Amino acid sequence: MRKNLEIPRGKRTLKYRFFEILPGLISYLAIILLFVLSVIDPVLGAIYLFIVIASTLVKAVSVAYRTVQGYSVIKRAEKVDWRARLEDLSDPHAAYERLRDDNLKGYHFDEHIENLKLMAAMPHEYPKPDKTLHVVIMTAYNESIEVLRPSIQAVKDSTFPKDRIIMALAYEERGGEEMKKTAKTLRAEFKDTFKDFLLIEHPDNLPGEVVGKGPNLTYAGHKIAEYFEKRHMLVENTIVTSLDSDNRVHPKYLDNVAYEFVTHPSRQRLSYQPVSLFMNNIWDAPAPTRVIAVSNSFFNVISTMRPHVLRNFASHSQPLQALMAMDFWSKRTIVEDGHQYWRSLFFFGGDYSVLPIRIPIYQDAVLDETFLKTVKAQFVQVRRWYYGASDVAYVGVRLFCKESERPMPFTKLFPKFWRLLDGHVTLAIMAPLITFGGWVPMIMNTSAHTMVGYNLPNIVSWIETFAMVGLVATVLVSFRMLPPRPAKYKKGKGIFMLLQWILMPITSILYQSIAAYYAQTRLMLGTYMEKFDVTKKVIRK
Repeated sequence: MRKNLEIPRGKRTLKYRFFEILPGLISYLAIILLFVLSVIDPVLGAIYLFIVIASTLVKAVSVAYRTVQGYSVIKRAEKVDWRARLEDLSDPHAAYERLRDDNLKGYHFDEHIENLKLMAAMPHEYPKPDKTLHVVIMTAYNESIEVLRPSIQAVKDSTFPKDRIIMALAYEERGGEEMKKTAKTLRAEFKDTFKDFLLIEHPDNLPGEVVGKGPNLTYAGHKIAEYFEKRHMLVENTIVTSLDSDNRVHPKYLDNVAYEFVTHPSRQRLSYQPVSLFMNNIWDAPAPTRVIAVSNSFFNVISTMRPHVLRNFASHSQPLQALMAMDFWSKRTIVEDGHQYWRSLFFFGGDYSVLPIRIPIYQDAVLDETFLKTVKAQFVQVRRWYYGASDVAYVGVRLFCKESERPMPFTKLFPKFWRLLDGHVTLAIMAPLITFGGWVPMIMNTSAHTMVGYNLPNIVSWIETFAMVGLVATVLVSFRMLPPRPAKYKKGKGIFMLLQWILMPITSILYQSIAAYYAQTRLMLGTYMEKFDVTKKVIRK
């Protein structure tokens, strides 16, 4: 089973290579097709482009709706007293009798009543809430103590009982002596806060590993499993949350995850996915990276409203028992978070899903020492994300194979494969087609159908203007989500937060399309990305 979960290293089979080439091949052909159709007949080129633009319009309206809806759901979730609800589960019968006739209607209040009813009827089917443990693994490379301390402090500020939290700082040996010193300083500072504070140093150059976060997490996972075994601790009721060094959990996050873990009978076959919001240093970041940070935040807000397409991203939680069974995370990919979805899905034979947690985890927008270093670091980050196109081959070879070898039914896996492939192709082609596509039929063929050729740019412009409703909704909600303005910035800073959106066409081309083509081209050529380029964390004082 575990061998089937691994990504191949070295030479791939012809089938695997075909699926590695497929995303880039379709992305390049989608652009070339516009030129070819326009040469044959500008009307054909116009029809092709109109179909693409129309799909964008539909998505823009959906984005506007999901953005507003998602923001509203997150704010309601933040108001829920998850600690009190978790405590209700300790005596579900008494809590049910007390609450069933209550007129208070909070977020998911009816579900809470139903959960209490089910637990009261079948108490042996559910774990005791007060026996639930959290293990928080925070990965680090060479980040400063100014970056790491607030992230650990956020866990300390959690409403979940600290005597049931094990904090593990998993740092890289290649981070050097300064990183070791920082780790020891933090342990000394927080060792009395949690049930335990573990320091786990991931050795450099272990065989079979890429240079990335996945190997660090997996090494830490094995050490934690040994920790539980030596102390004869039960793993069944333990939840593991992986955090990056800049991640700051909402105070209610751990309680919310524990509540969902206890109340779901299929708890071992679930991942628990928070909403990642890149807002920690949003006021300090330059305009281009602010646009990317807010856009990615809203993508995550929208994703949480579509559970059927939700996959692991960045920080997430998963039961320790399940992680141990599947040998934790992959050590062979630099996109271990998204890949963990497919790894878990295949391990459990398709009986696995990602449960949205509508409580946020806050992350940093990209910020380096200078503007040029920052925009470069932003490109490096998104090209790593879009290397998730490597999962197309991982899924494709398991979809198109003998039925006896397929990890789950074809009819259930194919829609997931299609959405994966379509998502990466769309990332690459949409921005250039929308921005420049309207001029192609006129430029490539001026001899016929000139009315179509000359009017197409205007038609595209009208559609794009109508599609701006999605952007307007994003801008309005973004102002509601911003953290308080630091005292060092004047009120006029908010004007720049508004004007920054004129950069959207540029950032879409550079940080979406070009980055996606870069990742897909690397896969096409077989020049694999096997090093996780860590995004530098800079604190503006």
